[in-house]
Amino acid sequence: MRYDLVIFDNDGVLVDSEPISNRLLAAYLSELGHPTSYEESLRDYMGAAMHRVHDLIAERTGERLPGDFDDVFHGRVFAAFERELQPVAGVVDVLEKLTADGVPYCVASSGSHERIRVGHRTTGLDRWFDDERIFSSQDVGKGKPAPDLFLHAARVMGVPPERCVVVEDSPLGVQAAVAAGMDVVGFTAMTPAERLAGAGHLFSDMGELTDLLM
Repeated sequence: MRYDLVIFDNDGVLVDSEPISNRLLAAYLSELGHPTSYEESLRDYMGAAMHRVHDLIAERTGERLPGDFDDVFHGRVFAAFERELQPVAGVVDVLEKLTADGVPYCVASSGSHERIRVGHRTTGLDRWFDDERIFSSQDVGKGKPAPDLFLHAARVMGVPPERCVVVEDSPLGVQAAVAAGMDVVGFTAMTPAERLAGAGHLFSDMGELTDLLM
C-alpha cells in the first residue's frame, strides 16, 4: 500500500537521542532522590511527554518534582545533544527516497518544539523538516499514548488517518498510532520486538524501511 502521509516519531527514529536523554533523565531523577536506572527510564518514559515523568513520580512517591525540573533537564539534554547527537543511521536515505518519490512526510513527537528543532539543527535534519512538517505534543496538550498528536498532524497535513503510516520505536507511540486508526511500523533498534507487538510490521535497520512504506 502506498501511503499518503508518513509520520515519523523523532527521538530514536530520526535522531539517536534516546540513549542520551534517558541516561540524563535517570541520573537527574536519582540526584533528586528518586533512584532510577537507565533501563527503568527507557521502560517508563521512552516516547513520553514530560508530564508523564511528573505524573509517575507523584503517583509512586506522593512528591512533586521541582518547578524548574523541565528547564534544568532540557538544559542538560541540549548541551549533550551539541556534543553527541547523531541522526539515526540510514534515515537520510529514507528521507531522500520519500522526497524523490513525492511522498508527504512529517514528524510528530512527544518532545517540545524546542527539543525537536535543537536535535534537527545539530544533526542537519532541519533541511528536511520545515515548520509545516513539525508537530509536538505541545500542540495538543496531551502526549502519547493518546492519539491526539497523530490525529492533529494528519488533520493539518490534510490526510485521513487510514491513509497514514506511523514510524515508531516506543510502546507508547505504537499505542497512540493504533488508537488513531493508523498503520504503524515498529523500529526495534532499541526496543524489544515484543514490546512493539501492536505494530503491523517490525524492522531493525533503516535500510528496510523504504520497502515497508511504499
